Amino acid sequence: MTNNKPPLIALVGPTAVGKTAASLAIAKTFGCEIISGDSMQVYRGMDIGTAKLPLAEREGVPHHLIDIKDPAEPFSAADFQAACGEAIRDIQSRGSIPFIVGGTGLYVESVCYGFGFQPSGSDPAFRAAMQAIADSQGSEELHAKLAAVDPASAAKLHPNDVRRVIRALEIQRATGRPASEQLGEARGDRKESPYNLALIGLHMDRAKLYSRIDARVEDMLAQGLEEEVRSLLAAGLSASSVSMQALGYKEMVAYLEGRSSYDEAVSMLKRDTRHFAKRQLSWFRHMQDLVWIDTDGAAKISDLYPTIYAIIAGKLK
Repeated sequence: MTNNKPPLIALVGPTAVGKTAASLAIAKTFGCEIISGDSMQVYRGMDIGTAKLPLAEREGVPHHLIDIKDPAEPFSAADFQAACGEAIRDIQSRGSIPFIVGGTGLYVESVCYGFGFQPSGSDPAFRAAMQAIADSQGSEELHAKLAAVDPASAAKLHPNDVRRVIRALEIQRATGRPASEQLGEARGDRKESPYNLALIGLHMDRAKLYSRIDARVEDMLAQGLEEEVRSLLAAGLSASSVSMQALGYKEMVAYLEGRSSYDEAVSMLKRDTRHFAKRQLSWFRHMQDLVWIDTDGAAKISDLYPTIYAIIAGKLK
């Protein structure tokens, strides 16, 4: 029966929708420890651009999978799944409820439903060769290579998303099977969660969300995003590293390298973040068992807490 499964709460939603504030209230109400479901908060020194909640503002709620990697280190969905599994067992050992909060849909869903990732390894030489093609012949040529072996992945990836195009090519080369096919098997039809799962999603009117995104970008800049990126580069982090392709970092790098003006970089960051939010929502809409909470009718997020608490209590009964 569902009640015999260990409890797991997960809160998802697009960037800037209000997950952080809600997560602290939920965690304190249900005795949770929070696991970050964000692909970039794992990196030390990348605080402002990832909207990492400072330790002093965590209100005593333990947080996991934050600041566990150096920015030069790779970190995949399979890595997250393994690390999150360890964190869940650790939290359970203290009698607390694990609570995943974040916007990286694949990461969160892989844990909620126990996706089986095919081992594909890492091939630095192949990655370098593919990057050389992108640099010398253009990203469109690299994208065409992917379209030839994995049209489904190519259809989902923009040619300028060189990092993910290379990764899809690498998976296909290592396993002999398209990355899209393996992900399709992972997501599958309806999957049974190994947990007594309470999966909540926050959403709001798109215009309001975009306004909040613009405000968040301005706040990050005021907090010193440019200086954070300068510091990472000065410490020796390559501008081509995976972590520096994150939102906020790649746009600032373009400015610092003279490939755009400051105003252009800010404009690109706002635009890219809006596009990212759209991709997040597209992913979440296909997640089974997700209960959506519309925040538009509430004057503030805390007005929705009773509704959220009732849904979680009902799921975990």
